[in-house]
Amino acid sequence: DRDGVVNSNVFYAESGEWESPRTPGDLELVPGAIESLRKLQDYGYCLFLISNQPSYAKGKTSMENIEAIHDKLHSILDNNSIMFSDYYYCYHHPKGMVPELSGPCECRKPGTFFLEEAKKKHGLDMSASWMVGDRDTDILCGERMGLRTIMVRSTAEAESGKAGESAPEYEADNLAEATRIIIQNS
Repeated sequence: DRDGVVNSNVFYAESGEWESPRTPGDLELVPGAIESLRKLQDYGYCLFLISNQPSYAKGKTSMENIEAIHDKLHSILDNNSIMFSDYYYCYHHPKGMVPELSGPCECRKPGTFFLEEAKKKHGLDMSASWMVGDRDTDILCGERMGLRTIMVRSTAEAESGKAGESAPEYEADNLAEATRIIIQNS
């Protein structure tokens, strides 16, 4: 997952919620993200990012901003020699305002569409793979495809009701701790 795991969620007063960044200026990596991703990469893991990004569908930002946020993230990672094998973004939302991105879709987590795509495209062994996320939808997505799962604890997600109902294999306070768990259990 991206928001709340690799980068910080942002509190927006007008919605009263912690959300994904809406502009490139709002994107901040969590402390230790670069070091953690580098450790996983150096240990031999291929890195994939699968993220629900409904802010445009919900009318909260532009698609240009969503693309610019991704470009900024990719640039930061690239500048630090962190190479993701693929990025997968779902831009839909069941209650979206943008007609072509509103309603049900196959790619939104907890659906497994993007994991299935990654498995086919990259020949992944799902039993040797991990899903790290901060929401129940992340954990359920990983479980459905036979991945090992780690829930990154987030007060904001627990308070919003978006975490606490799934049964991850492990829990961690942050990506650095999740990384230690992955390496110790590989």
